[in-house]
Amino acid sequence: MNRQMCWLSKSSGDGEKILYLQVEANKGWRPYTAYPQFAVPDYQIPGGSKGWATYQKLLKAGWTLVPSARANEFSTQVEYSESMLQNQ
Repeated sequence: MNRQMCWLSKSSGDGEKILYLQVEANKGWRPYTAYPQFAVPDYQIPGGSKGWATYQKLLKAGWTLVPSARANEFSTQVEYSESMLQNQ
């Protein structure tokens, strides 16, 4: 199973980044909170990164960290492929 993590902005801009997960190669990126079976409670640190505790847990479990630029590129390709299939 292809399990990857990435830090992405919550919105399309350059805002605060949170941890996103991809559990299968064919699936898109979703916030870590969408996977309660993997997520752990965030640290109660003012201004702390959302998903940092989950990131640490999953990194120890063998998940791969993907650069944000690569995840965004792949995400765009998936959305494009899905829209092309819907139009056929």
